[in-house]
Amino acid sequence: MVEQIRRKISESRSARWVVLLMVSLTMMCGYFLTDVLAPLKGLLIELFEWDNTDFGLFNSGYGWFNIFLLMLIFGGMVLDKMGARFTGVLSVGVMVVGIGIKYYAIQGIDPARMVDFWFFGARSLKLQVLTASLGYALFAVGYEIIGITANKIVVRWFRGKELAFALGMNVAFARLGTFLALAVPLPIARAFGNSIGMPILFGMALLVVGFLTFLIYVGMDRRLDAEQEQERMGDDERFRFRDIFSIFRIRAFWYIALLCLLFYAAVHPFVKFAADLVVQKFGVAGEYSGLIPSLLPVGTLVLTPLFGSVYDRRGKGASMMIWGAMMLVVVYAGFSMPWITHWALAAVLVSVLGVAFSLVPSAMWPSVPKIIPEQKLGTAYALIFWVQNWGLSGVPLLVGWALDRWGTVPVTGDGAAVGAVRYDYTVPMLIFLGLGLLAVLFGFLLKGEDRRKGYGLQEPNMARK
Repeated sequence: MVEQIRRKISESRSARWVVLLMVSLTMMCGYFLTDVLAPLKGLLIELFEWDNTDFGLFNSGYGWFNIFLLMLIFGGMVLDKMGARFTGVLSVGVMVVGIGIKYYAIQGIDPARMVDFWFFGARSLKLQVLTASLGYALFAVGYEIIGITANKIVVRWFRGKELAFALGMNVAFARLGTFLALAVPLPIARAFGNSIGMPILFGMALLVVGFLTFLIYVGMDRRLDAEQEQERMGDDERFRFRDIFSIFRIRAFWYIALLCLLFYAAVHPFVKFAADLVVQKFGVAGEYSGLIPSLLPVGTLVLTPLFGSVYDRRGKGASMMIWGAMMLVVVYAGFSMPWITHWALAAVLVSVLGVAFSLVPSAMWPSVPKIIPEQKLGTAYALIFWVQNWGLSGVPLLVGWALDRWGTVPVTGDGAAVGAVRYDYTVPMLIFLGLGLLAVLFGFLLKGEDRRKGYGLQEPNMARK
């Protein structure tokens, strides 16, 4: 009887789309909190006297626990052992605690308090920056784990059906969170007297909503899997610790993991600095600085599911990843050219980047189940996210340091304040350009490996009728 109920629910089109909606809303709330301080960089510098290295260090905190404490990998193992329901509830709870610490750091710690931070040797660091970074690091543990949990949930409910489209819809909701994070925080802060803490508090409220929607999914998944906490499978099919090493031996896994690292390291850190870029290079007024960067996620809301549907029906997943990586090269080559300074050209380049940001994820995430068996899928996604976090953590710090080292230009002339500076973003754009070129290389290596091993990355996800 249980198996009959399972088949009925799993074959219900409406049930799987409701599950997708519930999980995706949680992802959207997390993405908002991930980038909530990105458009507030100017206020952090103005009110708290942060510099670019402080801002880069804070953003690098995203990967501290995930990378150095291997929390992401452990999270993937917990997912494969304990199931999506337990892992999802746990990870959202960790997100709430982490964002609470971040809020306390911004609202409750004096920006003038300094502390010696051993990671930088004798460097003195603002206690506020360090505490906010640690809160962000804890939040990132929960958020990255809910990310791999969401992917495994979607694969479970949509395998053999509209898988790439469903994963694309999940990404689209996440991009909606990014759009809100770029467009909303500055007006909220201004409305409350330049309070940087209010946008964070708003994001915490959204996260509670996302948690409640995830609980609805938990109830539906219990119906799908009434007898066990995790998906039913024979003992010979369960995840084992040694399966990690079997994943390591798959060359295509490393190609797709490194492509993921390079691609996301060239996009997400750009978002952190994009609002300041359009002010410094393109002369956009500060109160409108989030509008052009917000074009990045807008197009992805439609294009990511659309490209996913194309992959479901037509295939060409490896080629789509290559095309998206090539677009990165075009975009950052444009941003690095000193004579491109009109805001309209910036809007065009960001829009093209949005297309790339739709192409690659819509093909990348549905390709992983073609390479990795399902009982190892949570750990495989966790390993890919762990590799990705090296870029998400290291590149913002590198960009912030490069701006302070090579991009600080004194402002001279009549009316210029004493000590006033502006920032030249040429070197950071060249860093992103280099990441894009390497992403193209690994895209071709992945396509060649697929041709040799026959994973089917160029084949449709849905069986032809």
